[in-house]
Order: sequence, then C-alpha cells, then structure tokens
Amino acid sequence: MLKKQTVIFLGISLLALTFGCQKADYEVPIIPLEDFFKNPQNTQFELSPDGKYIASLRPWKNRLNVFIQKTGSDELKQITTSEERDISKYFWANNNKILYLQDINANDNYSLFCSNIDGGESKELTSSKNFTTHIIDELPDHENEVIIQTNERNPKVFDVYRLNINTGKKNIIGQNPGNITKWLTDFNGKLRVAISTDGVNQNILYRKRESEDFRIVKKLNFKEEFYPILFTSDNKYVYVISNEKGDRTALIKYDFNKNYELELIYEHPEVDIEYVRYSRKQKDVVGVSVITSKREFIFWDLERKGIQNKVERKLPNMEINVVSLDRNEEKMLIKASSDKSYGAYYLYETKNDKLTKISEISPWLNSELMADMKPIRYISSDGLTIHGYLTLPRISPLKNLPVVVFPHGGPWYRDKWGFDKAVQFFANRGYAVLQVNFRGSTGYGKSFLSAGYKEWGRNIQNDITDGVRWLIKQSIVDSNRIGIVGYSFGGYAALQGLVSTPDLYACGISLSGMPDIPSFLESIPPTWIPFQKMLYEIIGDPNEDMERLIEASPYQNIKKIIAPIFIAQGANDTKVKKSLTDDFVQKLKDKGVTVQYMVKGNESHGFKNEENRIDFYRETEKFLAKYLKGRKEKL
Repeated sequence: MLKKQTVIFLGISLLALTFGCQKADYEVPIIPLEDFFKNPQNTQFELSPDGKYIASLRPWKNRLNVFIQKTGSDELKQITTSEERDISKYFWANNNKILYLQDINANDNYSLFCSNIDGGESKELTSSKNFTTHIIDELPDHENEVIIQTNERNPKVFDVYRLNINTGKKNIIGQNPGNITKWLTDFNGKLRVAISTDGVNQNILYRKRESEDFRIVKKLNFKEEFYPILFTSDNKYVYVISNEKGDRTALIKYDFNKNYELELIYEHPEVDIEYVRYSRKQKDVVGVSVITSKREFIFWDLERKGIQNKVERKLPNMEINVVSLDRNEEKMLIKASSDKSYGAYYLYETKNDKLTKISEISPWLNSELMADMKPIRYISSDGLTIHGYLTLPRISPLKNLPVVVFPHGGPWYRDKWGFDKAVQFFANRGYAVLQVNFRGSTGYGKSFLSAGYKEWGRNIQNDITDGVRWLIKQSIVDSNRIGIVGYSFGGYAALQGLVSTPDLYACGISLSGMPDIPSFLESIPPTWIPFQKMLYEIIGDPNEDMERLIEASPYQNIKKIIAPIFIAQGANDTKVKKSLTDDFVQKLKDKGVTVQYMVKGNESHGFKNEENRIDFYRETEKFLAKYLKGRKEKL
C-alpha cells in the first residue's frame, strides 16, 4: 500500500513541478491545420554508399517522391514522379540505383521499383496487385542483387528470392513450407536462420550452409522473445534479442551450432531494448537504444560514443539519431529533433568534426509555439504502474481545459517522447492531450506486455480510464469536456471507451478502429493466418471466449453508446472491413446516436494521402470544437 501511495505522490509532484510553473501568460496563435498535416518539406535522408550523394523524400504534386543532391550542393534532381501515392520507403541499391517500395493500389500491398539516378523511367520489379514485397537483405556487397520475400505463390506465406535488379529475374532460395514467419541471412547473403510457428509456439531453425537442411535448435512459446537480428562478422554466431531468461529483452551472442548462449552483451534494468546500433564498416554491433521516459543511447564502442557526445554538444537539448552512413562511416546523416520540433537533418563529417545543416523537415512549424510533452506515471486500479505523456496547451490559466485522450494503435506498440504532429495540433487548439502506455504496450518487459492478453476492452481500457481519472484529480481539466480519439487499435479503444464509460466522454473519434472483435478475428488478412492461434491467445478465442469478446465489442454494445461519434474508414481496408463499419454506423443512427461518417475510396488502413489526412483532421477539428468547445481555425 505504501508503494502505491508513493508512486501516486511522485506523479502529482512531477505534474506540479513541470506544469505548475509553466509560464504561459498569453495564448499562442492558431497555426493553420495544413501546416501540421501536409507532407514534410523533406524526410528519410540516405547517403549513397560512396557518400557522394544524398537522397530524400520530398513532395511533388502533393506526393512524396525521391530526390537526390550531390553532397555539399543544394541543387536537387528528381528521381521519381509518382502522382497517385506517396513513396513509403526507399534505399540505395548501389551508387547508381535506388530501390523503393510503393503501395500503388492502396491495398496494403507493396511493389518494388528500381530507378537509375542518371535519369530514365522507374522499372517495376515486383507487382503489388495481388501480393506484397518486403526487403530481407539489401546485399551491400552485391550491388546488382537484393534478397526479397513475397507472397506471390501463396498469399498466406512469404518465400525468399534473390533478385537481379538489372534484369528483374529472381531465383527462389527459400520456399516457405507454410509456417515460417522470419528469415535471416548472413553477411554473404546466405539464408541460414528461420523462425517457424504453429501460431502459439515458435521454432528457431538454423543451418550452417545453404546446401544443408534447416534443423530446429530452439523451441519456445510466443510469449518469450528470441529474435535473431544479425550474424557476427565471421558468420559463426548470431546476435539475438531475447527475454527468455528475464522479464526484459537483452542483447546476447548465441552459438547456434552448439545451441548455447556465449555472452550477455547488454540488458537495461527497467525497459526493453529498442534498437541495436550496428556498424557496417566493423560488421559488428556498437550499441543499443532504449526508451525510458525518453530515448537513451548506450554505446560500448568508444569511437561511436565519442561521435554521439560531440554531436550532442553541438546540438544541445535535441535527440540525436544517426540515420545513415557512407560505406567508410566518414560521413553521417543525423536527424535532430525534440518534442517541440519535427527536426532537421545534418551532415556530420567524422574526420574534421564538421556539422552542416542540410534541411529542416517542416520549417513552417515554429518550435517556439509548440507545447511541452511531459512524461507521467500513475497507478492503475489493480496496482500496475502505467507510464504515459501529458501535453498541455500554451494558454493561461491552466485550468478547466478540454481534454483529448489519445490511445495509441497496435496495441503492441508504445507512445514515445518526441514530435507528434497530431498531439501538437490538438494542443494548439487548446486541448490537454493524454497518451497512455496501457498494459499490452511494448517496451516495459514481457510481464507488462502479457498483462494485456485477452484484456481488450477490459483492463487495457481500464488503464486508459484510470489515466483520465488521474488527470481529473490534478484539477486542471474540465471533466465535462473530455473526448477520446484514436487510430486502428486506438480507434477501437475510442469506441470502447464510449461503451465502458459513457459518462466519462463527451464524444469520440475513430479512424480505422475495429468495431467488432469476433468479425475482426474471422476476417484477418491472409498474411496473418500463420499467427491466428497467437491472436486467439492474445485477443481471445472465438470458440472459448466469445462471451468476453462480445462484451468488449462496441458493435455488440451499441445500446450503451450515447455520445456523438465521428468515424473514418478506408474503403480498401484489409483489417477493418468497410461493410461492417457501414452496418455499425447505420445501427448507431437507428438508435439515435449522432454519427459523422467519412469514407475515402483510395485508402486502406488509415489515411496516407495528404489531402485525405487534411480532410480528416479538418473534420476532427470542427467535431471537437462543437462538442468539447476547443479552438478552431477560421477559414
């Protein structure tokens, strides 16, 4: 009991210290909505292997396309000319070619394209009409080849191919027997590790060379993580992220030949490892990043640690993240950002310690007008410590504030400290924004993650509710002006919040939120079929837990919903069927609930096109202003 009281006190003290003294004797101006949600000026910068060119994504006709510039020059050359859909991801295949992925049919399937940087049209290497493509190995030492996986043979599983980017010819090097969900190559591009599943249990498969058959070296339940990520430089051992021996993930070196852990390299005392930091030049891991309240970098390589320290001194109060390096690691592209700044990209030259600013990401957003995102924690009604973030608007006095509760998607994800355009938009419109890393969120260990299993609409929802009630006790918000807004699982949580606590929320907004869990489990995408049993373990088994699933489904509990709802849906959504959402909306209207419904015919799960994003948030702005009495832009 003492521990519970102590943590609650710390949470209140933190709020008083950070926000109680916040100087805000003026109200910041309303920033145009488009400034938040239009495509950035540029993003995703990548150095060519030789360091002579820098590529980036930039808007052209409202779509993100690939541009390049010579290092040290501001002159841009456009490489792609996509007008229908943004290019979502690209990378340098070699010094002269760029590969990129694009969902051209708005159906969550991605095509792989190749483009020469000296001009000419892009060439489609794999189609996305009926299947999707993922990159397994960029093969930096084989400039004309790449290793990919596609589900073209069987929509439920992915086979592995070695693809020639000049001819488009691909040779299968790993045919999926139907249960493999992960492949790993060594530094020679040889396929040597795989993970298979029966939906609940996983097998780690290994072979010493490609001419051999895979053999099982380890069996474990899906609740335990054992994730091979990288071979050692001599291709003998494998680096693995694992929580098999503890609650949090650790980085270990593993000998698959002898099925033996060689070395525990790093484990954080409180949280999971976020990313492993790797040096292509050294062909070795040099550090890790973790997220406590903010991202932290731990480097054991002294050279890499020194570089991080130098750049942090040059750019104080910013989060420094190296996003790209040339082959010799003499040039680095660095992204510097914070909770109030989308950030900027810099070129850092290690030999002469020179830092050059390349470009702001969204220079039209003034960081001085943005709000602070502060870490918080509180105790759930059943005793768990819940972490999250609170962003308060830049207005005075800080009392009687309307609130936007903003649960994250996933739910196997987590909110992080940093710039969030939606959070800053809500704060600019006068709302306090509450983000909750409820049980089932990643990053806090397997016990916290598993505490969310079969708790959709139950204890997960209770964690969100507890956070709202904690915030109300801080005496800075208006308990009659609280709305809940979310995307995907967050959209589901928004709908379920209106069911489970109808007295708490004045309105709700759901983008791509699943209204009915049994229907969702019956119609999962084909590529999720291998994980079906796992989904039953995590969400609920329709054969055994139907009563619980019905209880946690907004569609099944429409009679409890009284607050106005704004629902948005992509017509091609493969995870949340439009027909079900149509039916849900109609039943709400028949009951007399005020419903606003937006459907975009050229979107799938979520709104990716700029104009659709802006449309959605424009209607969100008006909807919240109507029911929560926040600010809105005068057009």
